[in-house]
Amino acid sequence: MADILTPALGESVTEATIGKWTKKAGDAVKKDEVLVELETDKVSLEVVSPSDGVLSEIKAPDGATVTPGAVLGVVTEGASAAAAAEAPRAEAKAAPAPKAESAPAPAAAPAAEPAPAAPAAAGGSVAIMTPTMGESVAEGTMGTWLKKAGDTVARDEMLVEIETDKVAVEVSAPAAGVLTILADTGSTVTPGQQIGSIAASGEVPAAAPAAAPAAAPAKAGAGDAPHLSPAVQRVVAENNLDPKTLAATGPKGNITKADAINAIGGAPAAAPAPAAKPAAPAAPRADQPREERVKMTRLRQTIARRLKESQNTAAQLTTFNEVDMTNVMALRSQYKDVFEKRHGVKLGFMSFFTKAIVAALKEIPAVNAEIDGTDIIYKNHYDIGVAVGTEKGLVVPVLRDADQLSLAGIEKGIAALGKAARDGDLTLDQLQGGTFTITNGGTYGSLMSTPILNAPQSGILGMHNIVQRPMAVNGEVVIRPMMYLALSYDHRIVDGKEAVTFLVRVKELLEDPARALLDL
Repeated sequence: MADILTPALGESVTEATIGKWTKKAGDAVKKDEVLVELETDKVSLEVVSPSDGVLSEIKAPDGATVTPGAVLGVVTEGASAAAAAEAPRAEAKAAPAPKAESAPAPAAAPAAEPAPAAPAAAGGSVAIMTPTMGESVAEGTMGTWLKKAGDTVARDEMLVEIETDKVAVEVSAPAAGVLTILADTGSTVTPGQQIGSIAASGEVPAAAPAAAPAAAPAKAGAGDAPHLSPAVQRVVAENNLDPKTLAATGPKGNITKADAINAIGGAPAAAPAPAAKPAAPAAPRADQPREERVKMTRLRQTIARRLKESQNTAAQLTTFNEVDMTNVMALRSQYKDVFEKRHGVKLGFMSFFTKAIVAALKEIPAVNAEIDGTDIIYKNHYDIGVAVGTEKGLVVPVLRDADQLSLAGIEKGIAALGKAARDGDLTLDQLQGGTFTITNGGTYGSLMSTPILNAPQSGILGMHNIVQRPMAVNGEVVIRPMMYLALSYDHRIVDGKEAVTFLVRVKELLEDPARALLDL
């Protein structure tokens, strides 16, 4: 027997929520096959089978809160165990065949789901309960029901998402039958609260396949389709992708979330075309309200609360300077083609800024420190967070040991982190432990800003748009490419003199890149 264990979740993450098991107890599984997805407040983690065999026990059900090292389930190892699990299934699938003569419609459902047949036949009602949402999560908000009251649902079919301040918890049907809704969309619910029920009956599960016989061939061929984790299923469903056409790069040929996201760009252009036409009538109408009140999602509430906590906790202050980008731009223009040919990556401005920041941090260690209670922790490593904009929001992956990297190493590291962020493949380790952060609002055209500290760090540098401006140089007015720099810092630990000196040092190294080479 092999235990399925909760993996390490990250330096500051102490718990996770079980998303949805892709297998049921008693199912045969293969080594490295994705069994369940764990959700934290930062990323989702896939847990795979430790060996071939049978998933003999699930110890942590959907919605349960688990800690690193906790046993999620047990796999009974060996081919004999897998064969033993397949035997009852083969009998269960073969058994309903004689019934097809007298009652062809109801016969299909018991064959597909032999386990729930007993509660369905009892004609009772099965409650749909709010799952456990985490140790510190006391309530959640009902999302949109995917089914209406009175609809027929299948066992394990996704019904609704409950949104908390950390994760969205999926609630599926505990049995096949007819749905009754007790908690409306937008209402607040607590763990263990009943949000609906399913009237189970022996005839209801069979009615769905009978009403839509065309769907039967698709189910019959489902065994040929590749296995998809819940996260991948969502991407595939939202973008109308065919799983059989996706290139799998995961272990044992599994399709990863990145595979599905990468396939979106290469999908046939015909699919999104119909969606563009309904967007046309979205022009303002005379009967449209002038205002619309929309409740904040719990995730947005958490972001707002944490940003405000950062402002309230730290004594935040911002100092400004401007840098003449002439020399950096000339150096980049002179060597960018040779640089890309030699190193296989484009030479950007971020590598110059990172080098300058690391040099300034070494001179002003308070900007690279943090406060812990009544202690100050000075960091002798330089892990630079780089803000990256994605479709889901802003994330700050960390470039480790930036002081030990060359310009090419920095560019490659930032490019890899940016791709992982956009593909949704960042790990918890890549999002934690930064000592200083860079945010570049200039990519969106920002001229100046006052960035908010990424707690518990004590400094964040804001880069901005490069603008051609008239400058006085040696008594003459010349046009120069100028960028405003903004350093927000925690005044509890960083004095004004240190903050200004830090920013001036960055300015000097950027305006004269040769200083960095000469260690001046």
